[in-house]
Amino acid sequence: MDYPTTRPEHPGQFQTHDGQSLFYRHWPAQGPRQGALLLLHRGHEHSGRMAHLADELNLPGFDVFAWDARGHGRSPGARGYSPGVACSVRDLQDFVQHLQQAHGVAASELVVVAQSVGAVLAATWVHDYAPPLRGLVLAAPAFKVKLYVPFARPGLRLLQKLRGEFFVTSYVQASQLSQDAQRVASYQADPLITRPIAVGMLLGLYEAAERVVADAAAIQVPTQLLVAGRDWVVHEKPQRRFFERLGSPVKELRVLDGFRHDLLGERERERALAEVRRFVLARFAAPLQPPCLRRADRQGPSHAEALALAQPLPLASPRGAWWALVRANLRLGAWLSEGLRLGRRTGFDSGSTLDYVYRNQPQGRSGLGRLIDRVYLNSIGWRGIRQRKRHVEELLRQAMARLQGQGEGVRLLDVAAGHGRYVLDALEALPAQPRPEAVLLRDYSALNVQAGTELIRTRGLQDIARFEQADAFDPASLAQAQPRPNLAVVSGLYELFPCNEQVGRSLAGIAQAVPPGGYLVYTGQPWHPQLELIARALTSHRQGQAWVMRRRSQAEMDQLVREAGFEKLDQRVDEWGIFTVALARRVAA
Repeated sequence: MDYPTTRPEHPGQFQTHDGQSLFYRHWPAQGPRQGALLLLHRGHEHSGRMAHLADELNLPGFDVFAWDARGHGRSPGARGYSPGVACSVRDLQDFVQHLQQAHGVAASELVVVAQSVGAVLAATWVHDYAPPLRGLVLAAPAFKVKLYVPFARPGLRLLQKLRGEFFVTSYVQASQLSQDAQRVASYQADPLITRPIAVGMLLGLYEAAERVVADAAAIQVPTQLLVAGRDWVVHEKPQRRFFERLGSPVKELRVLDGFRHDLLGERERERALAEVRRFVLARFAAPLQPPCLRRADRQGPSHAEALALAQPLPLASPRGAWWALVRANLRLGAWLSEGLRLGRRTGFDSGSTLDYVYRNQPQGRSGLGRLIDRVYLNSIGWRGIRQRKRHVEELLRQAMARLQGQGEGVRLLDVAAGHGRYVLDALEALPAQPRPEAVLLRDYSALNVQAGTELIRTRGLQDIARFEQADAFDPASLAQAQPRPNLAVVSGLYELFPCNEQVGRSLAGIAQAVPPGGYLVYTGQPWHPQLELIARALTSHRQGQAWVMRRRSQAEMDQLVREAGFEKLDQRVDEWGIFTVALARRVAA
């Protein structure tokens, strides 16, 4: 169904990470471009349902873009289906990269205006990828849908386990979305409206929304939140909780009394559009100044969280008794499970433990021990670690291909390699020719150096690879690494150390080693659902101390990398939002 506007519309296609070709609409600016807007539609809908905003926002100096999300409108895929929220969020990242490459629109020139489910995707993307947006408008975000049926979520999750993927049909009627008779009629007549939604996507949206609301402090983009005063579709309380926790110093909440869920398509929508218009113009009138996060290790939510986790609990308290019981169970399990035994002996954050997790082969005394080990290896944190390994290998291969495309031989440095398995696995997955010129693996632990050297020997890579003992936080040692690397990787290290000054020194040493045009692959951990379990029950490699981690938001991690002299190019994140891997290029001073 076409939704004509007075502005000329240009249809387009962009390629996603997995080869899908998604549809979008483009309304070019009328005259010199002042900025750009990206419109994200509600669940079940498509870009045409937001086409009216190209006119009604009355921002003629702005390019306007709107997509059809995967499985919606004119985009391919089963109707209402996506492999998951993480996939759809990465689609959004792909789209923004396409806007940069095809239309010359950088993220810093972009305000995202997103409704309902689109607002959940947008908030998750901003949380996980930390794009330097000019601004973010969230209209009636679907942080918690009103399902009305008791125990609906547990029931859907159980059915999904029993039946596999299936679809549920939306109960929402057009009259519950808007009081505009024309909007209601067009919704009812639109053949591109997608009423089913895959249950995996529905449940994934709940989980992503809960994570983003809980950790909204990590979002630093200027944000406007629009709340519909008579919303039949989503709950208001999580929206307000999100706003209260929002980390951006520039944020505003507007409640539109009497408005239903489709508040940008309501009968009196000019009230909402006037707020959006004012916010957009204010963002472009003000200089783009992201907040400084260098002191987030000494003040702020993640600092307070880490301090609280480091405080011992009284054994007589219910929580203290609970965690004492968990520790006792882990000690007992270590008699049977090889993974638990290794973690207790070397630290659950040690290179030896990570190498065991990478291999993912349950071992233990008897069948019971192997079962316990399988449960241990299947914990969400270790699944995330294995996905991080795959992402590190992927971006390493991408960086190597970039260097070879520039006519350079690859000289790789891993500053804290553990046993070096992920680097060596990445090398083995490369085509036979050309091979890297040199691979230097380093680690502070003599045990890791010994194990890594043996791994190099068993892979037959002694002619190009070697392992040496060194401190990843010694800038002088990093700067003097030989041969001089044009590709550095630091994986799983900075997450273990809360101090930004310490991480900054390490990155400064890497920047001295890597010349302009070289690359850095780095990891982060902006979120973890098991932080208290880790802090209260697991021990670190540092002389058996408690393993207390301070989370760094992606915005904080990227800022440290940028200040060291690197420009972020690409990123990956696992489906749970726990571990990120990014690729950056060294820029000239």
